[in-house]
Amino acid sequence: MQDLVRGGRWQRLGVGVYAAFTGKPPRPALLWAAVLRAGPGSLLSHESAAELDGLLQPARLIHVTVPSARHRQPIAGVVIHRSSRSVGYKQQRGLPPRTNTEETVLDLAASAASFDDVIALIARACQLRLTTPFLLDDALRQRAKARWRAEIGRALQDGFDGVHSPLEYRYHRDVERAHGLPEPDRQAQATQHGARIFRDVHYRAYRLVVELDGKASHPDEQRWQDTHRDYAAAADGIVTLRYGWADVTERRCETARQIAMVLVGRGWRGTLKQCGPGCRI
Repeated sequence: MQDLVRGGRWQRLGVGVYAAFTGKPPRPALLWAAVLRAGPGSLLSHESAAELDGLLQPARLIHVTVPSARHRQPIAGVVIHRSSRSVGYKQQRGLPPRTNTEETVLDLAASAASFDDVIALIARACQLRLTTPFLLDDALRQRAKARWRAEIGRALQDGFDGVHSPLEYRYHRDVERAHGLPEPDRQAQATQHGARIFRDVHYRAYRLVVELDGKASHPDEQRWQDTHRDYAAAADGIVTLRYGWADVTERRCETARQIAMVLVGRGWRGTLKQCGPGCRI
């Protein structure tokens, strides 16, 4: 083996781990090397598991979870996590074993900078059909300790059917549900000028669309496309209202009132309700 390395036919990727090829090792080889170097029972986890699930881009450091009873010397370029639980995992042909999506999402939630980051991760995992709110809630219940436990639990009860972003989740929770607005279709598919489009929130029975945009500004080309799309919807008798972060967070009550006024004008017979003692409707 050492002769093969010295001869340049093999290369050493770590203590006891070799690549039987020359040239720069591809990413899968480096991930395999980290798992093998960490020893039996090791799994890719955190950012590295999310990478293989398509949730995150590859990071410089590789994250591996090992049984807590095992003591390993530090490995260059590898972050070792220890777990005393029986961690759920999945394995696909040609790829190293990794934590299942539910474990991965909850692991990353523990180090998230904000709850909006957690919501974005959950929404993306559900959007990609890697998991479901039910499976995430089940995994959450099995953890003795979990950061954001109460907040994640409430969010999972709300459901993520059609919710693709933290802004959409906040609209659903703080504007729509908190004020008693009717339940819409989310990411509703439609055809406009022969092209398939998706509308963030569509109150189909009242021909009202709410588009949500978390970006502070739009390039001129994007603004033109949005305006053109709104005009086309108006030609079909559909009113479009557009809201950003401030409308959904700081002015959520005023936004709910505005939407309710349009809905009432289009036949809604429901009643707007106060979201709390300080509600400004």
